[in-house]
Amino acid sequence: MLANELVVLDADSRLWQAARSLLNAALRLDQSDDAYSWHGWDKLQINSFLKNLPSPCSLVVGVWKTVLAQDGEVEREELALGIVCAVVEGEVHSICTFEALAAAGLKSVKELEPGIDDAVEIMRAARKLFAPVAWALFIEKPAWDEWLFAGGDDGAVANKGELLASYARQGRCVLMGSQTGHHHP
Repeated sequence: MLANELVVLDADSRLWQAARSLLNAALRLDQSDDAYSWHGWDKLQINSFLKNLPSPCSLVVGVWKTVLAQDGEVEREELALGIVCAVVEGEVHSICTFEALAAAGLKSVKELEPGIDDAVEIMRAARKLFAPVAWALFIEKPAWDEWLFAGGDDGAVANKGELLASYARQGRCVLMGSQTGHHHP
């Protein structure tokens, strides 16, 4: 799942804190036996997904949260998590936040907004810095948390791909990339 020499490009960025816990969970999964699962995720499901990706490719995740004003009205949408993983031969070789994409011409993460224009620019920058984007997921934080932490019955492994596809059909997230026309994640 993870390359022996995983490279983290911008561990000092503001967005890295949110990504750190995901990397810790991935490390636990990667180093555990096949029976171990984390909130419905298991090594077999993740390895199968990664092995079916073109090589090399990028995976992109953008999670936005709503920031409310003091009166409870929506003030703005803010990026809560923005990461790119470079995948080669079914293994994640590097991880960076969207802040590292500035090297490929992406505007500041504070200026990014949920929407097709910025999504396309994020994918363009990921392609320029790493490789073509196989999958890009753009999602609001409540749906992200629900998907990320959803387990199967009695904590069993969940079909995360089908769950995400159902979110996309419901309009709760947007899936983009070179693999979207071929098969579901």
